[in-house]
Parts: sequence; C-alpha cells; structure tokens
Amino acid sequence: MPSVIITHATRYRFRNAVTLGPHRMMLRPRETPDLSLTSFDLEVTPEARIDWSHDVAGNAIAMAQFDTMTDALSIRSRTRVELRAPVWPVFPIAASAASYPFLYSYDDWTDLGALATPQYLDDKGRLSHWVEQFVMGRPTDTLSLLKDISNGVTAEISYQSRETEGTQGPLETLDRGWGSCRDFAVLFAEAVRTLGFGARLVSGYLYNPSGDQLGSADAGSTHAWTEVFVPGAGWIPFDPTNRSVGSTNLVPVAVARKIEQVAPVTGSFQGRPADVLSMEVTVDVKDDLREFSETP
Repeated sequence: MPSVIITHATRYRFRNAVTLGPHRMMLRPRETPDLSLTSFDLEVTPEARIDWSHDVAGNAIAMAQFDTMTDALSIRSRTRVELRAPVWPVFPIAASAASYPFLYSYDDWTDLGALATPQYLDDKGRLSHWVEQFVMGRPTDTLSLLKDISNGVTAEISYQSRETEGTQGPLETLDRGWGSCRDFAVLFAEAVRTLGFGARLVSGYLYNPSGDQLGSADAGSTHAWTEVFVPGAGWIPFDPTNRSVGSTNLVPVAVARKIEQVAPVTGSFQGRPADVLSMEVTVDVKDDLREFSETP
C-alpha cells in the first residue's frame, strides 16, 4: 500500500503591491475506499483568512480572503495519502447495466442531470459519428465499450503537454490530433455522454513511481481523467491518457461537470495584466520515505 507525499506550490510575483481578491483553492484530495488522506497542510502567504466549505459535487473548497496589499502570493499544500486500489480492479456492474444500451433508474437519471448531457455544441453530430465506430453492436458489453472508447482516444490523439491555460473542445482535439491529459479527458467524457452515459471530469495527481506514464511528468503539472457512472459499480475511473481503468496511481482532488470547474487555484487582483511578473506552479508526487526503527 503506497504512502505518497504530494507538494503543490503556486507562486505569483507582481510588479507593484496589489490588492488581492478572494482566492478559491481546490487542493485537498477526496477520500475514497481506495484512498486515505492521512495529513493535509495548507500555507498561504501573505496571511489570509481561510474558510472551508464543500461545493455541490462534494469537493473541499478553501476560500482565502486577504487584508493587506502585497507584491507576491504563495499558496502551498502538502498532502500525505495512502493508496490501496487494486491493479486489476473488478467492477460489480449491475445485471441491468451489463449490456449497452441500458436505462438508468429514474432517480439516477434525475441526479445525473447535466452530467449525462453533452456540454459542447456539435450541430453536425461529428462526435456522435466518431464514437459510433466503437459500438460493436446493440447490445454490447458495457465495460468493453467504455474501454474501447478510452483506448480509441489514445490511439487517435497524440499526447502533448501544454502549459497554456484552457482546454480544447472535443472537436478541436479531434481536428488537431493532439492534446494534453485534460483534452483527452474532455473528449472521452463528451464522447460517452453522446451515448447517454453520465460522466464527470476529475482533476488530481498521478502517482508515477516507474516514470513510464503520461500526464504529469513535467514539473508544475497536475493530472486529469474521467469517471463514468455505471449502476452497481458506481463511478468508474478512466484515464485515456494512459489507457488505464480504475483508480490505481490516481489521487482525485475535485470532480465536476466541466474541466474549468476543477482548477486548483483561481483568484483575482486589482490592477493591470502587465502587473503580473511571473506565475510558477510546481507539483511533486513522491513516495513517503519516513524512516522506521525497531525498538529493542
């Protein structure tokens, strides 16, 4: 059972002292049956009042309010988690949902709401046409279909890390033929939504001790993937960037309908864009190498 330490630091430097607006932080991992949060520390400089709450999706939100002007802002979180997801997970999918197409129960369909509705304009149905190539028949095995779509994203789209803000729309990713992990996640989520599945975007971290996975190898990056709701199994994680299913090596922080809703840090300041001298983000995910000694 790996014990992992995650350090996430965001630093801003300004040309002159500025007045900071409220800053919203989504940095505390979500506890699940596959993940235990053993410690979490949040440091914000300059000193701020921190108010904690949960949003509509159950994500932990920290809101920082500042009273003093400053020429620098530092936000640093340090997290220790224990991971225990199996490498080869077995999903107890309900018999009623084992084959696609299936119908969600009335309550599930009502609660899923917009999560089961495409979020991007597609007047010509291009995405629907693209995803249909993975439907081998009706009926077809539900889990195999979802795996085929996830693998299809990876097969047709080349991974390319991107430091710029924002996310490509699914059609833009298909047209370009490349994207980052968040672009992969958005394309997969939108594709399965066109088939009637409920899906949500996940932002978090990738534990990559072997160094052979994609998505957060560069300094300063987080990771993004998708979860699909399947009756009986619940929310099943799909990481199309690495062709993986299940939560092995994944540390979820926030889930939402749109990827823009799970940004780790958002905020504002009073001034001009030119007042920002620099913004630096560093993320470090490593094994907890605490030393233990046996008492004689």
